[in-house]
Amino acid sequence: MTSPLEDLIEESERIAAAAREKKIGLKLLGGAGIHAHSPSARKAPLKRKYGDLDYAISKRDRKAVIELFKQLGYEANERFNLMNGDRRLYFYDAAHGRQVDVFIDVFRMSHAIDLRGRLEHDHPAVSPSDLLLSKLQIYEVNRKDLIDVAALMLDHAIETGDAADAIEAAYIARLAADDWGFYRTLQVNIDRVRTLLEELEEIDRELVNARLDELWGHIEDAPKPLRWRIRAQVGDRVRWYELPEETRSPYQPE
Repeated sequence: MTSPLEDLIEESERIAAAAREKKIGLKLLGGAGIHAHSPSARKAPLKRKYGDLDYAISKRDRKAVIELFKQLGYEANERFNLMNGDRRLYFYDAAHGRQVDVFIDVFRMSHAIDLRGRLEHDHPAVSPSDLLLSKLQIYEVNRKDLIDVAALMLDHAIETGDAADAIEAAYIARLAADDWGFYRTLQVNIDRVRTLLEELEEIDRELVNARLDELWGHIEDAPKPLRWRIRAQVGDRVRWYELPEETRSPYQPE
């Protein structure tokens, strides 16, 4: 058994190499995933520190992932994994006070993103489109999440078809057209990104805003079903997002 590395990005690379060797489809989410895809996330003013590691896997890889993290020196949250292991797993890096959160098939926070069929690629992270959605779906989004979105939009063009290293506008528009709540949270958070951009004088704000405009145009143009339009009439009078509870690591202070 080996031990986790102190540097989080180096540790994510160690985990990726081990998963690749064992042919496990373990894909990074979160800030570390964006760091893996976006050069702008690796330098000022969009560079930031990352606290934990988040991953997505297919259900078929569940047992292999539990064994993988054990071999890599992690401690499983046995109680949580027993109760929730069909959809989510937790592991701890006791030496560095960090946790690993593994989502199975579906990434679920304020909204749900079904990743089935979207993890079958070689890159160690989920696609830029799914990384973008994973950040923009957080209703109680914070500044670091918005910084991550800015990095993604700066480094990835908007495409209408499937594109491994681009933002897939048709895919995102389809999800927003299927769920008014998801659409509304995307709308709110894109406005928050635009506000943040006013503070970031060192990046190409015009390019990011243009790509946000292009993406939002596709979202607005996508046909909306009747149930979507009915829910839109209710609007903000009824809450449209979940407030996920965090599982605290035993190594985190109260």
